[in-house]
Amino acid sequence: MTNNLKQPSLFIIIFAVFLLTACGSNNGNTEPASTNNPQQPEQLQPQPQPQPQPQPPGGKNWYQPTVGTTWQWQLSGQLNTSYAVDVYDIDLFDTSRQKIAEIQATGRKVICYFSAGSWENWRADKDDFPLAALDKNLDGWPGEKWLDIRNNTVRQIMMQRLDLAQQKSCDAIEPDNIDGYTNNTGFNLTANNQLDYNRFLAEEAHKRGLSIGLKNDLDQVAELVNDFDFSVNEQCHEYNECNLLKPFVDAGKAVFNAEYKSNYVNDVQVRQQLCTSSLNAGLSTLILPLNLDDSFRFSCN
Repeated sequence: MTNNLKQPSLFIIIFAVFLLTACGSNNGNTEPASTNNPQQPEQLQPQPQPQPQPQPPGGKNWYQPTVGTTWQWQLSGQLNTSYAVDVYDIDLFDTSRQKIAEIQATGRKVICYFSAGSWENWRADKDDFPLAALDKNLDGWPGEKWLDIRNNTVRQIMMQRLDLAQQKSCDAIEPDNIDGYTNNTGFNLTANNQLDYNRFLAEEAHKRGLSIGLKNDLDQVAELVNDFDFSVNEQCHEYNECNLLKPFVDAGKAVFNAEYKSNYVNDVQVRQQLCTSSLNAGLSTLILPLNLDDSFRFSCN
């Protein structure tokens, strides 16, 4: 009988505990507890992720000037850095690393100029070139001779110049005289020789994180536009050749154009017509002295 009395008591105690537990399960929440859906686990809030740094077009890790980029080009005389432009194009050898850093500290980019297709008798590395790689003089440019761009030593010297541009923290390079196959160089250069050399320069520049501009060489623009990051052109307006630069503009790449003709300098109306044409074509045009000494400057942008 004792056992029979304890069993109902135990049942009552268990039932009471069950009721107390059920009544307190909402913890003050006024929403009814669902009996159909099990309680979902706590959702963790996603942690903010660091934003990726913006990359140049195509994921390239070098400077990519776009259509309409403003510029100044000076290769001789006391360097004037007062122009409010996006880019300065200056001499690789004659400009110190400190001066380049000063320009870049103001938010501007620096293109470093050197000749990749001619020997110059005033450069520090002039004695490194083999005599067999030098031939005809460049018309109108005393102290310069055309180079044999097929020569391996010439290519080694150009890589050393690219190293110097990297050491000076240039953003880009402008290799000049890379259309020798169209000139009387003294060497039997072909269009394929020129394409090979120009692509060699572009590849080596990009290996060093340097942007590179195609200087003139208008007949090969269509074949080289994908290898180069911008164009530097002289006198396409004077010679009615600006249409040949359209592949760069269509690709969104800057075309830096310089004109020297006297009527662009002296005739305001002619200059305005030039600038209208230039802007319509997407070019960044300057009217400058031929020796690029900053003695005067007119900009269409």
